[in-house]
Amino acid sequence: MTTTTVAPVAAAPVLEIDEVWKRYKADQSCKEHRNRLVENYLPLVKYNGERIWARLPEGVELDDLISAGIFGLMDAIDAFDMNRGVKFETYCVPRIRGAMLDELRTMDWVPRLVRSKASKLGEATKTLEARLGRHPSVLELSAHMELPVPELERMITEASAVNLISLNKKWYETDSYKDVREIDILEDKKGEDPTKRIQKNDLMRLVTKGLNRNERLIIILYYYEELTMKEIGATLDLSESRVSQMHSSIVARLQTQLGRRRPEFGH
Repeated sequence: MTTTTVAPVAAAPVLEIDEVWKRYKADQSCKEHRNRLVENYLPLVKYNGERIWARLPEGVELDDLISAGIFGLMDAIDAFDMNRGVKFETYCVPRIRGAMLDELRTMDWVPRLVRSKASKLGEATKTLEARLGRHPSVLELSAHMELPVPELERMITEASAVNLISLNKKWYETDSYKDVREIDILEDKKGEDPTKRIQKNDLMRLVTKGLNRNERLIIILYYYEELTMKEIGATLDLSESRVSQMHSSIVARLQTQLGRRRPEFGH
C-alpha cells in the first residue's frame, strides 16, 4: 500500500508595516491593507481616548470616543503622504483627538435629571444672592432648599457637568431658515491672536534652524505639542532617557546661540 505524503501549506508571510503602507498607497481600494494599518495603530486611538475620557464627567462612554477616534484614524490613513518625511504617529494624533472632540460636541451627555437639579440650584442661588447681597454659603443654600448638606454638595458637583454644553444646542429661533445656536454666539476666550500665532511660528523656525530632523521634532513635540519624553520616544523610536539626553543637549546649544543673538531682539 502506497502512502502519499502531503506537504504542509506554508503560511502567508506577514508583511512589515512599511510594506503594508506602500501597498495600500498603491491601491487604496484594498480594505485588507487598510484594516491592517488600523489594527496596527489602534493602541494610539485607545491611549488618546482614555486621556480625554479621564477628564470628562460620568455618563460619557469610552467606547464612543474610541469609535470616533477610529474614524479619525481612517481619515488620517487615507490622507497621509509618505513622502513628507513625517512619522505617521505624529501626523495622526491631532486627527484622532479632533474626531473625538467633534463627537463630544454632538453629544448631550448630561442626564435630564441633572439638568433639572442644576436649574433649581441656579434659581436658589440667585434668590439668596438678591436677598443677602452676596453669594450664599452651602449652609444657607441647604436651609433654603431644605436639603441635607451632603446631598446639596453632591448636587453642586453634578451640576458642574452642565457647563459642558453642546455647541449645536439651539440658542434662540429666528424668522430666517437658520436658527442661532450656541456656537454662533459663544465667545472664544481662548482664541489665539493671529499676530501671536505668526510670532510663535517665526520663533519656532528660528529656534529649530540648524537642527536635524529628530532634534527639531523633539523641540516641536515637547514645547508645542506638549508630549511627554516617553511619548516622544515612542514616536521617534528612541528610549525616554535618550530623548531626555538629546533635549538637554539641544537646550544648551540653543541658549548659547540665542545668547549671541540677544542684540537682535532688542534686550
